[in-house]
Amino acid sequence: MATMTINKGRVRSMMTMSDEDLMMKQVEEAHAPDGHEFEVEPLLHLVEDILDRATLNVDTDVTPMFTAAYMVDETVEASITTLLDALSYTISRISGKLSEKALTGGEAHETTLSILNMLAPFSWHAKLVLTLAAFAFNYGEFWLLNQVYSFNQLAKPMAILKQLPVTMEHSGALKSRLDKLNSLIQTMLEATGFVDELRILSSAYIPSEVPELSAAMAHVPYVVYWTIRSAVSCASQVTNLTSFSHEYITSKTEAWELSTLDHRLKTVKEYLRERCITCHRLVSVEKEQHDKAYQTLPNHLKAIHIDNMKILKSLIYPKDDILPLVDGTTKTRVDIEVLRGKNVWLLISGLDISQHELSILKQIHSESKLHATTHEMVWIPVVDHSVKWTKGKQKQFDDQQSMMPWYTVLHPRLVSKVVIQFVKEMLHFRNKPILVVLDPQGKVLCPNAIHMMWIWGSIAFPFTTPREEALWKEETWTLELLVTGNDQKILNWIRDGKYIFLYGGNDIEWIRTFTKSARQVALTARIPLEMVYVGKSSKWEQVQRMTAIINNEKLSYTWQDPTMMWLFWTRLESMLFSKIQLRKADEHNPVMQQIKRLLSFNKAGGWAMLSRGSSIKMNGHGTTVLPALLEYDLWKENVMTKGYDVAFKEHHDRIQDLMPLCFQLDFQSTVPESIRCPECHSLMKELATFFCCHDDVVPSIYE
Repeated sequence: MATMTINKGRVRSMMTMSDEDLMMKQVEEAHAPDGHEFEVEPLLHLVEDILDRATLNVDTDVTPMFTAAYMVDETVEASITTLLDALSYTISRISGKLSEKALTGGEAHETTLSILNMLAPFSWHAKLVLTLAAFAFNYGEFWLLNQVYSFNQLAKPMAILKQLPVTMEHSGALKSRLDKLNSLIQTMLEATGFVDELRILSSAYIPSEVPELSAAMAHVPYVVYWTIRSAVSCASQVTNLTSFSHEYITSKTEAWELSTLDHRLKTVKEYLRERCITCHRLVSVEKEQHDKAYQTLPNHLKAIHIDNMKILKSLIYPKDDILPLVDGTTKTRVDIEVLRGKNVWLLISGLDISQHELSILKQIHSESKLHATTHEMVWIPVVDHSVKWTKGKQKQFDDQQSMMPWYTVLHPRLVSKVVIQFVKEMLHFRNKPILVVLDPQGKVLCPNAIHMMWIWGSIAFPFTTPREEALWKEETWTLELLVTGNDQKILNWIRDGKYIFLYGGNDIEWIRTFTKSARQVALTARIPLEMVYVGKSSKWEQVQRMTAIINNEKLSYTWQDPTMMWLFWTRLESMLFSKIQLRKADEHNPVMQQIKRLLSFNKAGGWAMLSRGSSIKMNGHGTTVLPALLEYDLWKENVMTKGYDVAFKEHHDRIQDLMPLCFQLDFQSTVPESIRCPECHSLMKELATFFCCHDDVVPSIYE
């Protein structure tokens, strides 16, 4: 921002227009946010409390007013402590710079720029809060000493060193100065509050492109500069009260500086206040319109229509002023009319669809064209409007869009906040892609067909709920259900009737002991045994290391293509989500019980599942599977009479009965109202869990 648009004649009294243009250029150049947002509100409340308690009641006394004791709950105190752990060094540096200016008489503008450079990585609002915290530290310390020096034996000699008794002798002369100082401090706090209010408005309510808000936001750097410069001046005034003579205390020059700064800051603060009022009025109107539109959207989906145009316009783009879609084949813009009378698959996701997901979706999309030409897919990218749209996000969107052979929405900003709220709350979209299937009249045939696609691929065409139910009726608990037909080696093992251990986990010592024990038992029992490492559903970098070690040490067979491992776990999770969507997650059948067991075992330690050919015999956690193998001598006599699989399972189950496990199921997308334990069939307890596996960025092997 180069110039102010309000009260130009009055506001520019301290410098010329060219000076101010240069100043603001320097301020903008010193702003280089690193994207890390600190929640500084608790610190601001602490600063406000300090400055309020250090406000002088100069009409009656030069002692700061005593107010109610400062109360803070443990949670707030903990958040402030954590914040100060991260920011105390920065605050100390600013405090030192404020003191340096006061004692050396440096130029206020240069000191202000120096502080701004220190605060370059922080947001505009955080710059203000940190500067005020540094000022409050010095200012609060000054008045705290003034409060207690007359009766505290430690404070009294310290006050003498700071010349406080001498300063207090001139209380009459101080009144006017302190009035101006207090007024400016209050204005600084109010200006900071309005900057914070604009920050909240721009991020949470209405986009910054709205003229009223964007005009106010353009003045934020100006406010930040003059607030910090005011803090520099106030700090100098406080220091000089105890460092100079009576002539300084009665000097009118310093008093004029305080008044001028206060006037300047009040003028722009008042402008921000008016803009905030206007913006809140707009928010109120927008919220009313948003709520009305949100209530209407579900009704549109439930109503009977002659075609799908009304539904698609509601979900994609309601106006007729632009061509809102891009044809993935020709890369040209087209109208929503191209979807009239078609079965439409709405692919709803963020900008982070993985290459695995895209490759499978492309294959299914291509194969679906062989079934019928009346089906079309449309990508609806969901990006929160509160998230700043950057060049990086634009490139991410362009890259994804360029790889899609189906229709895509022209730009994520065309997808309204109403639709984003709807897909999150009504369609249960979180962060994983969903695919909503609509018939030619816009009726929902399946609220999320993505699970069908991962489990059965194009066999599930046309991806309707009845088709999903029919496919489940055909399934049984076999190894073919878990392992796709892409691995011919495993299919050959199944055909030959071999014993097969599928196992997973990321504990290499457990893996070494398990594979060596399993192989030794197989040799002793004289049975044909193969083993396949399938990793984990997360922590891909660890899994990659485990796979490399297993290959190097020739412990077992592993999937060389990372897509196979990803697909194994994605399909397994999709089986559970599919049943939840069909409200059959608690069916008492072997498929669901064993799927739940595997997903729970995946959360901690190793696990193994044994099959003979396609028939799955057992699956268990590493804490029970390994002891069962190590105790082979206790059940080897049963191998000849019952078979290896039955003898092993019986001994394993006896161990499991002696050391029952807790089962845990985590849900990142569709969360059922309740779900039963796969072991005892009791309703599982629901707990909220926050976790980080440090693998939000997909590692290189998955790129």
